[in-house]
Amino acid sequence: MSDAADPIAQRALAINIDRQIYGTFAEIGAGQEVARWFFSVGGAAGTVAKSMSAYDMKVSDAIYGKAPRYVSRERVEEMLEHEFSLLRERLDESRGSSTRFFAFADTAAAKAHSGGNDWHAWMGIRFQDKPGSAPNDVIVHVRMLDPSNARQQDALGRLGVNLLHACVHHWRNPHHLLESLLDDVGRERLEIDWVVMRGPVFAGVDNRLLALHLVRIGFTHAVLFGTDGQPLLASEAIRRRRVLLERGRFCPVTRLNLEMIASASVLFAADAEGPPTEEDQPVVEIMEITMNNLRDTGKVDDADFLARVDLLSAIRKLVLVSDLGPFHRLADYLAKRNVERTGIVLGVPLLRELFNESHYRDLGGGILEAFGRLFTHAVRLYVYPTRDPIDGRKITADTLKVAPHLSHLLQHLLANGLVQSIPCEDGELRTYSSEEVRSRICSGDPSWKDLVDPAVAKIIESTGYFGARCDVPAPGRRG
Repeated sequence: MSDAADPIAQRALAINIDRQIYGTFAEIGAGQEVARWFFSVGGAAGTVAKSMSAYDMKVSDAIYGKAPRYVSRERVEEMLEHEFSLLRERLDESRGSSTRFFAFADTAAAKAHSGGNDWHAWMGIRFQDKPGSAPNDVIVHVRMLDPSNARQQDALGRLGVNLLHACVHHWRNPHHLLESLLDDVGRERLEIDWVVMRGPVFAGVDNRLLALHLVRIGFTHAVLFGTDGQPLLASEAIRRRRVLLERGRFCPVTRLNLEMIASASVLFAADAEGPPTEEDQPVVEIMEITMNNLRDTGKVDDADFLARVDLLSAIRKLVLVSDLGPFHRLADYLAKRNVERTGIVLGVPLLRELFNESHYRDLGGGILEAFGRLFTHAVRLYVYPTRDPIDGRKITADTLKVAPHLSHLLQHLLANGLVQSIPCEDGELRTYSSEEVRSRICSGDPSWKDLVDPAVAKIIESTGYFGARCDVPAPGRRG
């Protein structure tokens, strides 16, 4: 850690010799490595007002108040509030006019000797951009990917130095601040899957777009948005829950999308083991958009993304944005978030694509490996029928024709209930797409309103999303 050539050491030293930066380090649990960097490179007296570790739970409670969970966002925010207030109370009079104060905090659970625990951490900093200014916060959640406790702690220490250095030097450019956090750490060692920036210097920041940027730059594979449109930590929101997920573009979300997930929900409930109990929580319904579906014009358009999230929030759906194209990767992601059971809603055309072996050339076991990984995690596929574009006949999962050498595989999945057809009377079958609805919106054809939920139509009309013709100017984006 004392290697002067290490870029992390150089960043720590640069902060130590900056006489304007001064603050407190508070670390709980496995996160004991950040302050050590500043002591090991020399000159720590120029930066460290106090360094403390509240490893024991009772000690932590005595300082910050009792917490239901010690590795949590709530705990790290309590730490930041307590330490920054104390720092200002003790030192503001003597050096507040010339010092940019900060409080750094982390709380972590690394690999335990007994095993079985999640490896993750919350880390945050409250800092001033200039002496005497109101403070700003940056808080992140990370998943540790190294196989050993020592390596995990080293990665957290490096991240902590980068976080402080980035807030000191890059607060004017939030995207650059975020992108620099894993410099000289490695994306193979840490996954940053949640972030929030707030305070006067971040007044123009939309944390929804920061969450999207995490996926765009490969810091995480997916981010989850709640029914209020704001980022959620997936590992908390869907842990031990039953998840029913529909994949699509949702530009905009249509009545058909909602009918598909509603019909699949009936089948999903029937697949539950045993009768419902009072302890059973409601099924979490999620609409998933892959990054490829956000790149309709070749790149991810922020305004288009926000429009989709706004509309899905209006009908009280959670939104998952991911780069998890293959279904087996989606199943792996949900399994690592300890989802109890997963149902995936799709149409027959997408099921047909699942049997396209060219999608699995990167897997040694080909389509069999992909399907094995997909259905290992208590996953069921619920398939909405379609019409043959030539003769108009209805095609269901049961009547779908796949390559002859794969037909037995499809029949096996159907026979074991892993793939199920969503019942739909021939006269009630709908086949329009969100692209068709969007085309009608852009062309001024008012019939699009019949194809979406009234709440969705109202927002599209009032905001002009997707080129809707209306007399009301689009409002400013909310933060």
